[in-house]
Amino acid sequence: MKLQGLRKQIYAIIEVTDDAGFWGKVYDYVMIVIILASLLPLTCKAEYRVFDYVDIVAETVFIIDYLLRLSTADFFFKKKSIGSFLRYPFTPLAIIDLLSIIPLFIALRGGADLLRLLRVLRAFRLMRAFKAMRYSKSIMTITTVFRKQKTPLLAVATLAGGYILISALFIFQLEPDSFKTFFDALYWAVISVATVGYGDIVPVTAAGRIVTMISSIFGIAVIALPAGIISVGYMDEISVENKKTAKTQVE
Repeated sequence: MKLQGLRKQIYAIIEVTDDAGFWGKVYDYVMIVIILASLLPLTCKAEYRVFDYVDIVAETVFIIDYLLRLSTADFFFKKKSIGSFLRYPFTPLAIIDLLSIIPLFIALRGGADLLRLLRVLRAFRLMRAFKAMRYSKSIMTITTVFRKQKTPLLAVATLAGGYILISALFIFQLEPDSFKTFFDALYWAVISVATVGYGDIVPVTAAGRIVTMISSIFGIAVIALPAGIISVGYMDEISVENKKTAKTQVE
């Protein structure tokens, strides 16, 4: 029972909640500082010795954090079963946590020099930026909104993807001289729907320009749809959180 109580206290500290106590807030702030410090090497092309020490400290903390979260997985899923511990490593945030500590294991195996040449190690370090998401209540709220609104967002994404494919096929057939490969046409379709229009690949015929105008107009609508869905979902989530906070204060 003592071990169970200790694990519950650990979970309350490491997990971002509305009723996080003093140590929970301290833990979140410390983790954010460590994550930001571990990203400093990515801002410099030169290698400094101090970065190696920072990286070792950060990796050690990340490993401890991962093990603590794994050991309290049953509280995370609210199910006291062995399945919670087996399921947790495959959750999105747990995968990000695992990828953020991979550089240390690679370095211990002696492959760090080769990976530095290939910049793969730095790519893994970028996962730490995503790791910071779990320590921000605002980001976690937005993540919840995306999860709850995944059905309408997926519908919009499917619509946009289908239109991009169709417009790419159209322009590829209309202007074979301007678009040497289908990838060029697909690239043009994406930036047209996104209303970016870099101008590096442009149609020259009247038919091609008409397709471009339609794509740009369609892109405005496609961009507006998810923005509206996310805004409504965010306001609903804020309302739910305010009600929970008010209920907690009354109790």
